[in-house]
Amino acid sequence: MRYGKFELLKQENRARRGKFITPHGVIETPFFMNVGTAAAIKGGISSPDLEGLKCQIELCNTYHLHLRPGDDVIYQMGGLHKFMNWKKPILTDSGGFQVFSLAKLRKIKEEGVYFNSHIDGKRIFMGPEQSMQIQSHLASTIAMAFDECVENPSPYEYVKKSVERTTRWLKRCIAEMDRLNSLPETINKQQMLFGINQGGDYDDLRIAHMKEIAQLDLDGFAIGGLAVGEPTEVMYHILDEVLPFAPQDRPRYLMGVGTPSNIIEGVYRGIDMFDCVMPTRNARHATIFTWNGITHMTNEKYKLDDKPIDEQCDCPTCRNFSRSYIRHLFKAGEQLGGRLAVQHNLYFYNTLMEKIRDSLDEGTFESFRNYYSPKLAEKF
Repeated sequence: MRYGKFELLKQENRARRGKFITPHGVIETPFFMNVGTAAAIKGGISSPDLEGLKCQIELCNTYHLHLRPGDDVIYQMGGLHKFMNWKKPILTDSGGFQVFSLAKLRKIKEEGVYFNSHIDGKRIFMGPEQSMQIQSHLASTIAMAFDECVENPSPYEYVKKSVERTTRWLKRCIAEMDRLNSLPETINKQQMLFGINQGGDYDDLRIAHMKEIAQLDLDGFAIGGLAVGEPTEVMYHILDEVLPFAPQDRPRYLMGVGTPSNIIEGVYRGIDMFDCVMPTRNARHATIFTWNGITHMTNEKYKLDDKPIDEQCDCPTCRNFSRSYIRHLFKAGEQLGGRLAVQHNLYFYNTLMEKIRDSLDEGTFESFRNYYSPKLAEKF
């Protein structure tokens, strides 16, 4: 065990209710990480705003912060928590996803990945050691190991070699983080490290990789390389196959997922942690998640509607503004429309996790899933 401690409080079939104790506070699980890619939630949401939106933990992007403003700048400013004025936990991804998303701008080698910056085309290099060094500068609560996320589907032999390289990279990440955490100048000497399970959509590669990395001294385990184009049923199948081999006493993180229904189904299969840009990205384009399903605020039917976005919601937006007003803001191109919609969607996602935890506490998660998993995917 390193610095984190996961306490499994209750289990209903495979769904888990717990607490994750971190250097920056206790997180109730399952939970959703609000995505602040460049140390900010898109849509004009500040750290103090997040306090009122039930946010327990924020996620920031290593690659983007390395490019701008530079992890050296954030280090000199005292780390991400001080830089953002956010006292609760922060998870930083490793930059590994950019290996996938910037496929046309990268070259993968054993030592790491050579990129062309998407900002100015500048040539940069990131390997396991560099990723750990950047994340140490950022001083996040949880650092993610550097990995390769492959496209689904990809050829079996390529995925097999990629998984083997990801494992070698993971061992280098562990060694480098141990070194960094021992240095007197390190801001967060209790920074935690999560490994990432890969293997594309191949059951045997996924299972073998989870078995191998489960033997390593890690604070948590993520399932990566899903929700990257494969059908939802394939993602659920992979979770069913691989999670029985994940350590029971560490948190499990499904990266980049997803819709409210995806989250409920992930919890059902034993996932504890989620993140996704969907609630903020969709909100900025007027798509809203509610307890009755998904709706679009520019719809003509809301022109004279004086009800809140969601009559079952008590977020700051729903307490103060009507559907008619939100629709007007979007139609007029006012930035306030996006901010109010982002507030609502984040509050909704965090409340969804709260309700999931409550149902697990009460032993009613199965009925919660049966009703809300299809309900929250409906459009109205």
